[in-house]
Amino acid sequence: MSKQIQVEVVYGRQDRQKVARISLNEGASVREAVEHSGLLAEFPEIDLAKNRLGIWNKLAKPDAVLRDQDRVEIYRPLIADPKEVRKQRAAEGKAMKKGGGEIAGE
Repeated sequence: MSKQIQVEVVYGRQDRQKVARISLNEGASVREAVEHSGLLAEFPEIDLAKNRLGIWNKLAKPDAVLRDQDRVEIYRPLIADPKEVRKQRAAEGKAMKKGGGEIAGE
């Protein structure tokens, strides 16, 4: 008889989050946990070919082996590239400093 491990599988959107606590056989993979969690049926937008997966906030491959009490996270695709957003903010800040307007009292 195989030993059981307890894991959580989590997924969240702006409007709704779900934590599934499940038992698996020791040696189970991240993919098996996601499939066993029921989240794929509950959130049809999850595509394991596109969504990245992680264990405790660190990226993990679908075939990574889980340990007892692990937390599997299903990440949503990014809406915007963080580097590009930072560049845009920096450019806006430079434009404001150049045309900064008058200082009060002068």
